[in-house]
Amino acid sequence: MPDFERDTIFLLKPDFEDPAWPGQRFYCWHCALIDGVLTSFPDIKGALDIRHIAWPRPRTEIIDILGEDHQSLPVMILKSGETSPLQTGVANGHAFIDDKDAILQALSDRHGFPVPHP
Repeated sequence: MPDFERDTIFLLKPDFEDPAWPGQRFYCWHCALIDGVLTSFPDIKGALDIRHIAWPRPRTEIIDILGEDHQSLPVMILKSGETSPLQTGVANGHAFIDDKDAILQALSDRHGFPVPHP
């Protein structure tokens, strides 16, 4: 099992096709939201490991870490050995957050990103 030296966020690469909706192209709006926040604060995002992966399942990059039941993205895998009250689960010894709002809050709490305006 890999160790994570820092919090790692997995996002879907934008502009993908879904066979369920032929002829259409998509992006994951939860991933785009988080990607936009990360991009807006380049000096802070450097403390994170950010990985973009392709949309189709199986998503082996995630399966190898969290198992087949946890392929939904976005997901933040916490630095090895750390936990958070915001975490949504633990798999294979890795605490993770797979809720977009909780990820955004973790970016503020754990990494000093500003909070969204109400």
